[in-house]
Amino acid sequence: GTKEGCAEGDCGACTVVVGEPRDKAIAWRSVNSCIRFLPTLDGKEVVTVEGLAGDEGKLHPVQQAMLDCDASQCGFCTPGFVMSLFGLYLETPKVDKAAVLDAIAGNLCRCTGYRPIIEAGLRMHEYPPPKRWSRRDAQSRERLRRLSALRGKESLETPGFAAPRTLDALAAHYAAKPDSLVLAGATDIGLWVTKQLRDLPPLLYVGEVPELKTVKQRGDALEIGAAVPLAEAWAAIVAKVPALAEIANRFGSPPIRHSGTLCGNLANGSPIGDSMPALIALGASVKLRRGKKIRSLPLESLYLGYQKKALGRGELIVSVVVPIKARVRVASYKVSKRFDQDISSVCSAYAVEVSGDRIASARIAYGGMAPVPKRAPKAEAALLGKPWTRETFADAAAALAEDYQPISDLRATGAYRMQVAQNLLQRFFHENSEKPPTTRVHAVQP
Repeated sequence: GTKEGCAEGDCGACTVVVGEPRDKAIAWRSVNSCIRFLPTLDGKEVVTVEGLAGDEGKLHPVQQAMLDCDASQCGFCTPGFVMSLFGLYLETPKVDKAAVLDAIAGNLCRCTGYRPIIEAGLRMHEYPPPKRWSRRDAQSRERLRRLSALRGKESLETPGFAAPRTLDALAAHYAAKPDSLVLAGATDIGLWVTKQLRDLPPLLYVGEVPELKTVKQRGDALEIGAAVPLAEAWAAIVAKVPALAEIANRFGSPPIRHSGTLCGNLANGSPIGDSMPALIALGASVKLRRGKKIRSLPLESLYLGYQKKALGRGELIVSVVVPIKARVRVASYKVSKRFDQDISSVCSAYAVEVSGDRIASARIAYGGMAPVPKRAPKAEAALLGKPWTRETFADAAAALAEDYQPISDLRATGAYRMQVAQNLLQRFFHENSEKPPTTRVHAVQP
């Protein structure tokens, strides 16, 4: 039932659900199998659509709901939809339409249309819990025991792949073999194989290091490890900065957010990566390590030019530190051709502090406007010390023309990008001055 549709993590026909022990429970997450490297599944349980039915072929509630709602036509996409909804079924005992829409945001249907599929997602919890793959069965002590027993104690090493179990071993391996390719979620590197048919150098996987799979509160900042999936990282950030809920929810699809990592997105350094503007605006820094040597670098200083980063040979990102300031007004906006799962034409972020009637500090960053994610120093200077007024922000918007010279490409012209960037800055002013408009935002699930 698991099919290759797009081979790049966009269509969801290949969706499976992966389980791994986390905090005395099993975390079940939908992922795109087409771009997931097999060794990264060591010690985990993989569930495909063939494994859902119970005794004598009795359908799982998700499958039965799809059948009863006439939610399948040609059937090519159906297993992927079933598995995305199955992941949601295990995650929560009750769902609403927003949760269903988010769960299937990474699945494309070519013929049926989405209404009956959405209806099936809303109805799946109305059926009696099955003996096999109920929410209780998925978290049974025996299943947790058996799954926990699969985890190896030694580093996994196969030809062309290494997965150290400790941070010291990871850093030592990379320092000794700096030509290795550091692998996190493979949501980008996977396409090098499926789309570009490239032969990869030896892979060094960060996902088996417990120290890198944590989110920690350190004073007034969050430290997010290099192996923390995007879904968990964004949930932790949004819990502290609710204004970032929309950008978090529009970051890829759930299967992409379950596989990809926040630090992996930062290390990728794409000028249209949607996490960088928000984190740069918040004043984030990255913690880097080469062997035993550790240093910290402001995130904005990591990017030297297009696909050029201030990383030494054998040096890797171990975490990102995100400051959280209570009185700062924050927002991040994404403009793309589609609302869900699309690459940005422009992504903007703002963190502005007001003292009395004056702007005390301002950090502005944009993606899609330059070869790297980049701050807007002229626009920031136009705001600093000025009153919070429409005229002040109009001046700052005009100053963006001195900060950026955006290019034209398939996604947008340079003129369009500049106009959008200026309009988004003024949107930030209005949303923080008046009642904000209603947008399609719902909870980011960890």
